[in-house]
Amino acid sequence: MTVTCFIRYEIDPHQREAFKEYAENWGRIIPRCGGRLVGYFLPYEGTNNVAWRLIAFDSLASYEAYRKKLKADPEARKNFTTAEAKRVILREERSFVEVVDGTFGVPAVSGGAT
Repeated sequence: MTVTCFIRYEIDPHQREAFKEYAENWGRIIPRCGGRLVGYFLPYEGTNNVAWRLIAFDSLASYEAYRKKLKADPEARKNFTTAEAKRVILREERSFVEVVDGTFGVPAVSGGAT
């Protein structure tokens, strides 16, 4: 079973570039520690203070192993500390979800129905 950790961030909209850098750093760290990064998503249009992150794991046990590696990783600790010092993230909500078969990664069909 694949479990995806879905994190909703409330960010300081004036710190958008700092959050982007924070996210880009995780692009190196997360895979090294055992997570499958689906992606970070910044606001593009509309609400300007909400961002998201999705990371997939084979199981909750895999997630727990990832968390242990993350706590021991010097670059991960530095990234957390820097974001905290800059107050980039105001709040975060974490949920664990599973994909509904047949609904994720379905390509668009050209031509569509008439």
